[in-house]
Amino acid sequence: METRLNYGKTFLLGFGFFGLSVVWGVYNAFVPIFLAEKFDLSPVLIGFFMTLDNIAALFIQPPVGAWSDRLRSPLGRRIPFLLIGAPITAVAFGLIPLPAALPLFVACTSTLILSAAIWRTPVIALMPDITPSAFRSQANGIINFMGGIGTIVALQTGGILYKMSPNFPFWLGSGLVLLSALIVYLFIEEPKEYGDTEQQPGILESLREVFTNEDKSGLRILLAIFFWFVGFSAVETFFTLYAKNHLGLNEGDGATLLSVLPLFFVLFAIPSGFIAGKIGRRNTISMGLVILAIMLVLLYVTPASALLTGIAPLPLVGIPLVEGGARMLTLAGVLLIFGGAGWAFININSLPMIVDLTSAARIGTFTGLYYLFSTFSAIVGPNVNGWAIHLTGNNYNTIMLIAPVFMLISLSLMLGVKRGEAA
Repeated sequence: METRLNYGKTFLLGFGFFGLSVVWGVYNAFVPIFLAEKFDLSPVLIGFFMTLDNIAALFIQPPVGAWSDRLRSPLGRRIPFLLIGAPITAVAFGLIPLPAALPLFVACTSTLILSAAIWRTPVIALMPDITPSAFRSQANGIINFMGGIGTIVALQTGGILYKMSPNFPFWLGSGLVLLSALIVYLFIEEPKEYGDTEQQPGILESLREVFTNEDKSGLRILLAIFFWFVGFSAVETFFTLYAKNHLGLNEGDGATLLSVLPLFFVLFAIPSGFIAGKIGRRNTISMGLVILAIMLVLLYVTPASALLTGIAPLPLVGIPLVEGGARMLTLAGVLLIFGGAGWAFININSLPMIVDLTSAARIGTFTGLYYLFSTFSAIVGPNVNGWAIHLTGNNYNTIMLIAPVFMLISLSLMLGVKRGEAA
């Protein structure tokens, strides 16, 4: 393995995460709108529907990660999953906006969900495969930088395209998934030495090991991941409906406003890896949790009219406050800037902490554990918040009050973590 970070190779690998981020950015922004307006579903049912991808991933991604550790093929142990899953993902995603009947819509989304779950964990496990431990936070910053660009493309370009036709953001995503998969296939060469994976424990044995280990650092990190994703995934799922119902914005401008957060996630992704290199991963994550909790509370307590106060012109991710007016950065956008920075501090450093709990032979398995907890949280989060919205008379602002509670629970767990720093 190399003794330094290969920036070019890491950026190219990031296209895998870029493609996935475009898909889920468009999916999370616009599928709730289809469910509410085309199929007339309630917030509770929308919340449940938006967790179906995570329910499937919960059972598919962890074992696929462990399977990829043991797979031997001429193409490597990770790339075959990409070559099978990505084309199916692209086709299914492009079909999502077309059905007028709910069963056909469910068939398209189900195919997308299953195919995407097949290749996500193996592609993400490629990062620690090709990166020394000391540089994994920095490499994950680059990978997530690319993912953040994908989310911005999904929300910013998708918001513009949606106004032209609801089909266009999905067709753009399909094309970008195919292009991204091709780039990873052509330019990323997997390591030839994997370690002895035949004798290594699988996903269930590894999970049992985490729970029974005398040092609870691994368990604390995984539980912290669960709780912060409960809060964040719920906000992400309901933000366009929050923007429409609480702030009074249209769907396209709601998606554009949300794109401020991934934009500044992108800008802080690489720096957050270097910050962790200086002050440690645990401290960087803890700082991010505090920032994100404060941002969400301020979104809750600030009146909607004040949140839409114009601060400064911002051509790309600003929103027009009057019909035909210039795009402006609003107070809500300023808060989302801090949220993007805080989320980068958290998200960039969590996967490196998990994979540095184990050996090279089990990277896919422990990447699977990461997705086991983050995916389970993404099932719980939208459902909890869907019920909270329903019980408060469809008050979408409620999610901004509940989410910070989960951030503070994660903070209390992270304070007891003793392992997972760079080797």
